[in-house]
Amino acid sequence: MTRLIPALMITALVAACGVDGGPTRPEQRPAAGISLSGTAEIGIAGGS
Repeated sequence: MTRLIPALMITALVAACGVDGGPTRPEQRPAAGISLSGTAEIGIAGGS
């Protein structure tokens, strides 16, 4: 009985996921005129 209550609670939480329907796409907004450019580098540098 001790294990039954948490198992039922977890089952109820999982069953409640998506209860309001499927996912919907957000509205497409026009571009704000911002552009990004550049480079990114990662690595290890050493000297001797």
